[in-house]
Amino acid sequence: MQASLFDQPLKKRVLTVSELAEGIRAAFAGEFTGIWVAGEISGTKLAPSGHAYFTLKDETAQIQCVCYRTSLRYLKCKPQDGLAVLARGRLDFYDARGATQFLVESIEPQGFGALQFAFEQLKTKLTAEGLFDLARKRKLPALPQRIGIVTSPSGAVISDVLQILERRFPGRHVRVYPALVQGEGSIEQVARGIEYFSRSGWAEVVIVARGGGSLEDLWTFNEEAVARAIAGCSVPVISAIGHETDFTIADFVADLRAPTPSAAAELVLPTRAAILDRFTGGEQRMTQLVRWQIATLGRTLEQLGLERASAALHRSINRRAQVVDDAEYRMREIVRANSDAGRRKLALLESRLRALDVRVRFAQAHRILDTSDAAMARLIRARIARGRARLGPLQAHVTQLSPLKILDRGYAIVTNEDGRIVKSPGDAPAGTKIRARVAAGSVDARVEDGLG
Repeated sequence: MQASLFDQPLKKRVLTVSELAEGIRAAFAGEFTGIWVAGEISGTKLAPSGHAYFTLKDETAQIQCVCYRTSLRYLKCKPQDGLAVLARGRLDFYDARGATQFLVESIEPQGFGALQFAFEQLKTKLTAEGLFDLARKRKLPALPQRIGIVTSPSGAVISDVLQILERRFPGRHVRVYPALVQGEGSIEQVARGIEYFSRSGWAEVVIVARGGGSLEDLWTFNEEAVARAIAGCSVPVISAIGHETDFTIADFVADLRAPTPSAAAELVLPTRAAILDRFTGGEQRMTQLVRWQIATLGRTLEQLGLERASAALHRSINRRAQVVDDAEYRMREIVRANSDAGRRKLALLESRLRALDVRVRFAQAHRILDTSDAAMARLIRARIARGRARLGPLQAHVTQLSPLKILDRGYAIVTNEDGRIVKSPGDAPAGTKIRARVAAGSVDARVEDGLG
């Protein structure tokens, strides 16, 4: 063993301050390395250099502590005033101030699990920054074409996810970013995978997935770097970490949390049947809306026609009362001509709008035309023209919404024995049965030869 400066025989020696400091440091290194100290943290300060300075104290004593940036970044439990901890490190002598200090390498909270405490610390911090706010969470695309997945390339997770995606809606493009999901280097790899999809703009949605495990196993997804990568991603992110009862910081930051990786695959893609149900429901709602609009317009036209026609009739009678004798013949001719034109137009409108059951309103208009003057006839014709202008586009829109409309033009929908739509000869090989649905029904046939 190398003799220390203080082991030399007692004699008159003269030491420089630097030599004395070096001797103290060497003595500390031999006796006070890798020790644990229990105490309460106070006076915590984070320097621009990234080092943390604080005091560790008990009822009767205290010691100055420093945690260098290289150690601080890996601490799961960060220094915090008032926290009772066990700090591991070594004793050191700081020459510049002539002070003894404790170099902290790790910290564990007393009476509280270190990982759980670190989890709560980061959760509180990110909550204050608004990273968990519901207002910043984005909706998933309804039917994404390109799906990015950040997970381990081996194991059951990726296999299950890919199988479910293919089963629910084949033909989607999936790109997997391989990453460690546990252990050294996993934090950086997961964060890089998320940033890759965010930067490239290829994916419409990203799934971050990992199977179940203990709190230690899932800790990668409780790290701040991963949380900020998710928050900064340019596309929606689904967090699918562990089992349904497992919660990580990534779950709170993500736009959507899936209870399992398999559930994430089901959430990101609907089934074909679900999409067809949406279209059917949309068609029904559109039909109901059009019918309601037609009924509303009909009632409005009826009210306007009756009220305004009555007022116009009274005004016309009053204006012409004084000259009725002189204009009787001319009025009769005008009324007769207008009535004939009105009858012809009414017949045309009745044939086109019979399906909308507006016969009552036309009968009323017809009676009004028979008994009104020329002003009344012009008013009713104007109302009828506006009604046609409103009802015509609505009727055409309803007709165009029918998914069977295209079959009336001579097209057919061909399905194979499994009920799938035939898009290429490979979907219906020679010798198999097919069914062609046309406008008036269906036709069954057998494929004699499949040509590419």
